[in-house]
Amino acid sequence: MTLQDRKAAARKAAFARRKAAHLARPSGASAHLSAVLAGYRGVPLAGYMPIRTEIDPLPAMAEAAAYGPVGVPVIRAPGQALVFSRWEPDGEMVAGSFGATVPTHERLMTPEIVIVPLVAFSRTGGRLGYGGGFYDRTLERLRAERPMLAIGFAYAAQEDRDLPLETTDQKLDLIVTEREVIEIPI
Repeated sequence: MTLQDRKAAARKAAFARRKAAHLARPSGASAHLSAVLAGYRGVPLAGYMPIRTEIDPLPAMAEAAAYGPVGVPVIRAPGQALVFSRWEPDGEMVAGSFGATVPTHERLMTPEIVIVPLVAFSRTGGRLGYGGGFYDRTLERLRAERPMLAIGFAYAAQEDRDLPLETTDQKLDLIVTEREVIEIPI
């Protein structure tokens, strides 16, 4: 089985686990994320607009927006890194690429913290996304510019102990689930 086949199989299994976790609708799912972000008040950060069965970071993002700039990703084109546009909790949004909404009026910003949506993760900081490489390119670019923090946000059920990874896959610095905060060993 090729690495790409292993990734496809891992994604399929992780999507099923994520869907089951999402349907359970755990209350306070973003509480640990809020607690982590409270230690970074005022630091520019980017979250994401949840799609499908992704865990919802919006309550934590709204809290953070009271203290500093918060952005959401904007996809310019396949094969490119993401850019981030300022987001406000009650701001006007429009449909963007891949089903996620984006601010109606684009105001670009550069985050120092990126909350990364996941399909699957490992406790060593590995992440499996949708396969487009957007976050890998983006994290690589941001890390080349300055120190930054990549926080994976997922349901605990999305953990995969045997995650197939490539050398181009960017590691997470921290993982937050509805149950815990996972520190990644350096």
